[in-house]
Amino acid sequence: MKAVRITAMLLGVMMLLTIATAVFAQETTYTADTTISLSDDAISVEGNGASVEGHIVTITSAGTYSISGTLADGQVTVDSEDEAAVVLILNGVDISSTTSAPINIANAEEVVLVLADGTENFVSDASTYVYENEEDDEPNAAVFSDDDMTITGSGSLTVEANFNDGIASKDSLTITGGTLNVTSVDDGIRGKDSLVIDGATITITSEGDALKSDEDEDAELGYITIESGTFNITAGGDGIQAETDLTINDGTFNISTAGGSTATIDEDLSAKGIKAGAILTINGGTFDIDTGDDAVHANDTVIVNNGTFNIATGDDALHADLTLEINGGDINITRSYEGIESSVITFNAGNIHVVSSDDGVNASGGDTETTEGTAQATPEDMGTPPENNGEFTGTPPEGAQDRGPGGNRFPGGNGNGGFPGGGFGEDGDNYIYFNGGTIVIDAEGDGIDANGSIEMSGGVVIVNGPTMSMNGALDYNVSFNITGGTLVAVGSNGMAQAPSQSSTQYVMMVNLDASQPEGTLLHIESSDGESILTFAPTKAYQSIVVSSPDIEEGATYTIYTGGSADGTATDGLYTESSYIGGIQSTSLTVSGIVTQIGNGGGRGPR
Repeated sequence: MKAVRITAMLLGVMMLLTIATAVFAQETTYTADTTISLSDDAISVEGNGASVEGHIVTITSAGTYSISGTLADGQVTVDSEDEAAVVLILNGVDISSTTSAPINIANAEEVVLVLADGTENFVSDASTYVYENEEDDEPNAAVFSDDDMTITGSGSLTVEANFNDGIASKDSLTITGGTLNVTSVDDGIRGKDSLVIDGATITITSEGDALKSDEDEDAELGYITIESGTFNITAGGDGIQAETDLTINDGTFNISTAGGSTATIDEDLSAKGIKAGAILTINGGTFDIDTGDDAVHANDTVIVNNGTFNIATGDDALHADLTLEINGGDINITRSYEGIESSVITFNAGNIHVVSSDDGVNASGGDTETTEGTAQATPEDMGTPPENNGEFTGTPPEGAQDRGPGGNRFPGGNGNGGFPGGGFGEDGDNYIYFNGGTIVIDAEGDGIDANGSIEMSGGVVIVNGPTMSMNGALDYNVSFNITGGTLVAVGSNGMAQAPSQSSTQYVMMVNLDASQPEGTLLHIESSDGESILTFAPTKAYQSIVVSSPDIEEGATYTIYTGGSADGTATDGLYTESSYIGGIQSTSLTVSGIVTQIGNGGGRGPR
C-alpha cells in the first residue's frame, strides 16, 4: 500500500509541475483580456469578466486579468464557474483590507497568480475578519484560494498576514517562481492537499508553521515536494511540515524555529526544522538549521541521499521513529541532545560529525523527544560509580530498574527519565548498521548506544567521549559484530564495552591506569614498528577500543600516550606521519577476536 501511495503522489507532483512549468513558459506571451486599475477613489475595469462594487472587484469568468494600483481597504475576489483557469497578473499592486483577505479565490477551476517582471506587490489583511455568517471560516489567509493555485513569475509579493495564514490553498498550491516575503500570525504558506515549490525565493516569519501541507484524511495527499529555491524561514512552530511525505531535491535552506537551539520550549510545541508525518527524503540542498525541537524528523522514515547540513538543535538532529538511512552528504551537527536517533539506523556513505549532550547515535524504539529544560537525573541521583566488577553500589533513581544479572547500568536514559545513556532496555528490533562513510562523534552521553544490536562492515567510525563513567563510548544490549571498517572509540572506562566475540575483525580494548587529558596523543604500533593508529582525542579518555583490518592475530602491539606527530590529522586521525616522544602505557598480544587488557568497570564484549 505504501508503494502505491508513493507512486500516486509522484504522479500528482509531476502533473502539477508540468502544468506550472507550462504556465511559467507562457508568461511572456500573456495578453490580458481585461485590465483592472485599483484606486481608493474608484476601481476601473477595461474588458469583460469583472464587476465592481465599492472597493471590491469580483472576477466571474475564466481569462487573463492584469491588475495594478492601490487599495487602502478593499479586495480582489474570484468567483468563477467556468471550467478553465483564471490568470491574475499582479502588475504592481498594494491591497489592504480591514475586514477580510485582500485576495480571495472563492471559486475557480484553477487560479494562476503571475508576479509580473520587475514589479513589487503588497497585500495586508485585517487582524479580525468579518464574515457574512457566524459559521463561516473562509477566507482565512491574506492570499486565499479555495481551489488549486499556482504562483509564478519573476516579480515579488510581500504578504502581511495579521489574522491567520499568509498564503493558503485548500487544494494544491504550486510555486514556480517569484520572490515571496511572508509575515504571519500563524502559518506562512500552506497548501492543504499538497505544496510543490520549484525555483522561488521565499522568506517567511511565522508564529506558526512556515511551509505546510496538512491534509490528514487522504493518505495520498498532505505532501510537500521542493525541487529548488531559496528559503529563509523563522518559525514559531515547524519550519517545513508535511502531513505525509516530504521530498527535497535541491535548494538553499536557512531555518530557525522557536528561538533556536538554546531556547527552552514547551513540551507540547512542535518546532521541528523539517518534519514529515510519513517519509522524509532529502536528495540534495544546503541546510543551515537552528531549532528548539528536532532539526530533521519523520514519524516513519528519514532518507538522506545527499546535501550539506549545518545543524544546531535543542533536541535530536536527525530523528525517525522507525528507520533512518544516510547514503551521502556532509552532515555537521554542532549542538544536539541526541545526534541521530531511530529504531533502525543505517550509514552507507557520507561525512558525518555529531556533537551531543547525550547519546551521539542512538537506536531505540519509539519517540524519545527531549528538549532543553526537561528534568534529568543529576549526578547526586546516580549512586556510586561502578568499581572494576561493573556493579552499582548506589540506588537507582525512582522508576529505574537494574538490568539484572550481568547488567551494569540502569535502563531509561536521559530521554526516558532514568540514568544517562540507559535507553529503553534490551530490544532485538533496534539496529545500527555501519556500512560506509565517516562518522565522528563527540558525546557527553553514550557515543553509540544500541538498545539492540550494532553491525559494522565498513567505513570509519570515531567516538570521542563520554568522560563520565556512567556512560560509555560504545553501548549495546544484544551484540556488536564488526566485520570491516575502522573503529576508534575512546572515553571513560566505567561503562566501557568492546564489540562482540562473534565479530570477524580483530579488536583491541585497553583500559589505562589513569585518565589522559583531551588532546593527548594515542599511538599504537606493532612490534616491527608499523603504525596502527595515531590519534588525538578531543576529550579526556581512559578506555580505548580499536578495530581495523591492520590488526592481526598473534601480533604484539605497544600503546603509547603523549608525544607528538607530524603531518596532518583529519578528525584526529594521523595518516602517513611519524610519531615521537610518547610514554609507553602497555602492550598486548592479540590472542582472539577481542583482546582486552587493563581494569575497567564495563562489561567488555558480549
